[in-house]
Amino acid sequence: MEATFRALSEHGYSDLRMRDIGDEMELTRQVIHYHFDGKYDLMSSFLEYVIDQYEGSVAVDAGADLRTELDARVEQCLFGPEFEEFSHWDRMKVYHELYAHAQNDERHRELFNEHYERIRGSIVEVVEDGIDEGVFREVDPELVGQLITDAIHAARGRRISLGHDDAPEQARRAVDEYIVESLLADRETTDD
Repeated sequence: MEATFRALSEHGYSDLRMRDIGDEMELTRQVIHYHFDGKYDLMSSFLEYVIDQYEGSVAVDAGADLRTELDARVEQCLFGPEFEEFSHWDRMKVYHELYAHAQNDERHRELFNEHYERIRGSIVEVVEDGIDEGVFREVDPELVGQLITDAIHAARGRRISLGHDDAPEQARRAVDEYIVESLLADRETTDD
C-alpha cells in the first residue's frame, strides 16, 4: 500500500499504471495482479487502507472530558496523525485526488461516504454524550456533526486544491469559537 501511495504521489491517479506501483516495490506487474484484479481493485484496497489509517488513529485519554475528545477528533481530521513516510498533507493530497474521481466511481464513492459517515458519526456521538452529561446544551447533534465535518472537509480541500496553507488553522479557530463555544452548557447561563 505504501508503494501505491508513492506511485500515486509521483504519477497521479489518471496516469498511474500497475507498472509504476511495481517499480516502487521492485516487483513485476504479474505479482501485483496475483493479489489484485487490476488497477481498480488495487485503488479500492488502497483507499480502504488510507481511510483505516485515519480512523484508527484518534487517541484520547480514557479519563478525558467530552470537550477534549471533541477537540481531539477535530484536530486529528484537520492535521492528521504522524506518519513515518510522507506527511499528513502528502497523504491528504492523494486522498483528495481519489475523492475528486469518486463522482465517476460508484465503489470509491461508497467508501468515501462510509468514511464521511463514520467521521460525522463520531462527532455526533461526542455531542450526544455531552448533552446527556450536561456539558453541551441541547442542540441537534446530527446538524452539529454535519457542520463540523463539512468545515473540516472544506478546509482540507482549500489547502490542497487552492494552496491556502492557513485554511486548517482558520477552520480550527472557527470551529472552536463559533461551534464548540456555543455548545457549552455553562455558556447558556452566562449569556442570559
